[in-house]
Amino acid sequence: MHPQTTGRWTPAALSADLTAGTAMPVNLAAGTIALWRSASGRLSASDDRCPHRGMRLSHGFVRGEKLSCIYHGWSYGQDGQCLRIPAHPDLTPPKTIRVETYPVVEQDGVIWVADGNEPDAPPRLEGFTPLRSLNVHAGIAAIERAAGAKADADGILKSAGETLRLLLSDHGNDETLMHVLVSREATPAERIAASREAEALRRKAEAAGIEGGKS
Repeated sequence: MHPQTTGRWTPAALSADLTAGTAMPVNLAAGTIALWRSASGRLSASDDRCPHRGMRLSHGFVRGEKLSCIYHGWSYGQDGQCLRIPAHPDLTPPKTIRVETYPVVEQDGVIWVADGNEPDAPPRLEGFTPLRSLNVHAGIAAIERAAGAKADADGILKSAGETLRLLLSDHGNDETLMHVLVSREATPAERIAASREAEALRRKAEAAGIEGGKS
């Protein structure tokens, strides 16, 4: 996340990227988490390692309201508590078997994850909606230089001509997830133009990051 814009909330993914009954890995500056949506549509975010053998939970499968590890099928609820161990079907898993969870909010088409205690609500994307996300092999500073602008207090970067709006998520190690925003009334042609402009900005930022040696 941008350290002086989005506070402790990170725009981790777009709502459209996580359908009901699926899980996905999300890279944050502090590490990888498992983000999943239950069959009923409820969101959960947790550590990405099963306490049993360390398998990534984001590679697991969602059944109903539980996330199950793909290795030995240990299942976890939305509070992180282990609910079932298939090898011991009659055992009630002890409370000590659990994964750490994180506050998660879905708002304006974006899934936000917070580290630690839940802070104030994430910023609103007034009048805008996410179009797509791009992984950029450059840090936020390099993207800001390429755009000729700085991210504002809500974590939104407007290009110098204000033709493009971005929501940036710092992954650390000069890697950034760039969410492209468009007006909710944008025409198909305007959406295509915004996507192409974001692609060009990504290339420019990555080139600037290489030339500068750091972001």
